[in-house]
Amino acid sequence: MCGRYASTRDKQELLEEFQVEVDGAAEEELRPDYNVAPTKPVYAVMSRVPKARPEGRAVRQLQVLRWGLVPAWAKDPSIGSRLINARVETVTEKPSFRKAFAERRCLLPADGYFEWAVPEGDGTAKKPKKQPYFIQPADGGVMAMAGLYEFWRDRGRPDDDPLAWLVTCAIITTSALDEAGQVHDRMPMVIERDRWSEWLDPGVPDAQGFLVPAGSTGLKVYPVSTAVNSVRNNGPELIEPLRDEEGDGQALF
Repeated sequence: MCGRYASTRDKQELLEEFQVEVDGAAEEELRPDYNVAPTKPVYAVMSRVPKARPEGRAVRQLQVLRWGLVPAWAKDPSIGSRLINARVETVTEKPSFRKAFAERRCLLPADGYFEWAVPEGDGTAKKPKKQPYFIQPADGGVMAMAGLYEFWRDRGRPDDDPLAWLVTCAIITTSALDEAGQVHDRMPMVIERDRWSEWLDPGVPDAQGFLVPAGSTGLKVYPVSTAVNSVRNNGPELIEPLRDEEGDGQALF
């Protein structure tokens, strides 16, 4: 699964990187987040037809969503904390995700993500201590994680209440290979730049061609401080490589 990631690029950088046409987050700029956890607000890139021009083309937008997908049919939004990931093997079948996969795909920008593993040599311990690792593109570029988003209506609020609608998202995960697979057997599905437009296009209802195991990932993996274990901690030190003398863990490979 992917239960924690880092997203620290400022909004202007994302607008340029993803060639966004409409800044839908103009009134809400997120601070750099080195410890993104479920239910937090996150940036998402999507393509939607503007309400003012229903007959027009879909426009690429940057929006702020809440991580943890709440299906439209849910009675309350609490289910979102359990729907943070959608497995690539079942995303077209699960009632919680299949409609969003067909109509509402997005990209979730990240610097990289965290996973936990027991370092070599510690597996025989009675209660082995898991070591956090940070996994990021080797070239330092942005990681465009495949996501889904959904709209949920709070029926207890009037139509003109801005809080009547909640927009949430989930990360699609796939099997992990290469270095990432040595830490955990799952990883976020990453969409390559030359396929962003196709993935985001709501006019492409059948995107099953994307649903394949990860190929060569081009990722680098290194241990980081256990400070990331607490969602209360946040700062650039969370993604700095762990120094040997700190003793929290050794490199896995």
